[in-house]
Amino acid sequence: MKLVLAATAALLLASPALARPMASMPGMSAKDHAAMSGKTVQGTGVVTAVDTKAGKVTLHHGPIAELSWPAMTMAFKASADVLKSAKVGQKVAFSLNPATSEVVAIQPQ
Repeated sequence: MKLVLAATAALLLASPALARPMASMPGMSAKDHAAMSGKTVQGTGVVTAVDTKAGKVTLHHGPIAELSWPAMTMAFKASADVLKSAKVGQKVAFSLNPATSEVVAIQPQ
């Protein structure tokens, strides 16, 4: 019982950190965020989910050196056009606007 309570407390305390904006992601300082505003970075990965209702695509992407990100799985905002072309299980190249956390283009590989 104590283990369950400790795990629940740890999860609740970590939740705000998990929901933090992209500017506070590892490797992204406020200066980096400002410098990236309006720019896109390129990545590659696999589409793991498409949520047209929420307007999000989830990608398991490789490292993104420009952002100092390791490989991870993340959900990103995406336009209707991006959501239409993204298929679960598909390997893709994508362009990401790190200032808005939005995938602005996606192409099958």
